[in-house]
Amino acid sequence: MALRINDTIPNLHVTTDLGEYDLHDWIGDSWAILFSHPKDFTPVCTTEFGAVAQLADEWAKRGTKVMGISVDGVAEHVQWKADIEKTAQAKAGFPIIADENLNVSKALDMLPADAYLPDGRTAADSASVRSVFIISPDKKVQLMMTYPMSVGRNFAEVLRALDALQATWKTPIATPANWEYGQDVIVALSLNDAQAKEKFGEIEMVLPYLRKTKMPA
Repeated sequence: MALRINDTIPNLHVTTDLGEYDLHDWIGDSWAILFSHPKDFTPVCTTEFGAVAQLADEWAKRGTKVMGISVDGVAEHVQWKADIEKTAQAKAGFPIIADENLNVSKALDMLPADAYLPDGRTAADSASVRSVFIISPDKKVQLMMTYPMSVGRNFAEVLRALDALQATWKTPIATPANWEYGQDVIVALSLNDAQAKEKFGEIEMVLPYLRKTKMPA
């Protein structure tokens, strides 16, 4: 069954380079990001994991935990992190799942059920394992992104999307195109004009169905 937005993330038991976790316990009351890649010691993913490491303070400010996923083992992760930290000049303090049996990749719908890792495999054998999942504190998937191997992921966009998700979570607002933190937001259509003004105060009526207001505190 495909994993969709608002599905509860499977409570998988995972082995990482920093120990073993049950995903729900690891998430706890935090927001969480799972980001995956098809193989250690690959050039694009080295730059991506470095970008995640460089954003450690930003994840912390947003109460968000990050965890990588790879189909390589713990020993490879430990060695690869040295390369990541060397190129990024930042500590890669997040855990990386050792998904050698593909259980996590399949449970998160990144690989078909019959996928396996052949001897002498390359990253192409698990190329679809290049996804990002943003998960809310109730353990539900709020956003998914999947990239091809040739395009490095933009973690500034992941951070922007996280800001938007946190701003709109359980609040009747949405964010417009290209929104950045602190900019005006859109009032949800679930509120009529009177309800919107009562809840948010001043409302800008751009169109009858497009109403803007200041980002709530």
